[in-house]
Amino acid sequence: MPDSVTVIDFSTDDLSTWRPINDGVMGGLSDSQIIATGNGTALFTGSVSLERNGGFASIRTDLQCRDLSGYSGLYLRVRGDGHRYRLRLRCDHGFDGVAYQAGFTTQAMQWQAIQLPFENFKPSFRGRPVPSAPPLAVSRICQIGLLIADRQAGTFSLELASVVANKG
Repeated sequence: MPDSVTVIDFSTDDLSTWRPINDGVMGGLSDSQIIATGNGTALFTGSVSLERNGGFASIRTDLQCRDLSGYSGLYLRVRGDGHRYRLRLRCDHGFDGVAYQAGFTTQAMQWQAIQLPFENFKPSFRGRPVPSAPPLAVSRICQIGLLIADRQAGTFSLELASVVANKG
């Protein structure tokens, strides 16, 4: 088994499989999209509104379910805007249900290597912790996504290069 395996390469992956899921599902006004930059990266961008009980924007894509059990976590190459984001994983292809998430904070306009150990991914359902949920099934990662929430109103922009599973 190699020391790392690419899960998402934003320079070659089909961005049309990504879909936004924003607080409009519950009446909010936030919006988001993912677009190719033309520089081999993608941009998760939009606006978070707290109006009408809103407050989150997200994108996600289905994967061929991946067995990442030989790896210790995910390594992201991102350039952010100073906001805090969450990487979200799901062990099925469903629209709703438990997601496992780990947060990270970006530094404005700086490329960063973010290491997220699988043990840091905590179960949640619609933004609330689910302490009774089983641990993340690393042997079956079927969806991956990004979320911005936590009352961070205003515009946001997160440039994405890759997501890699690694042993270190």
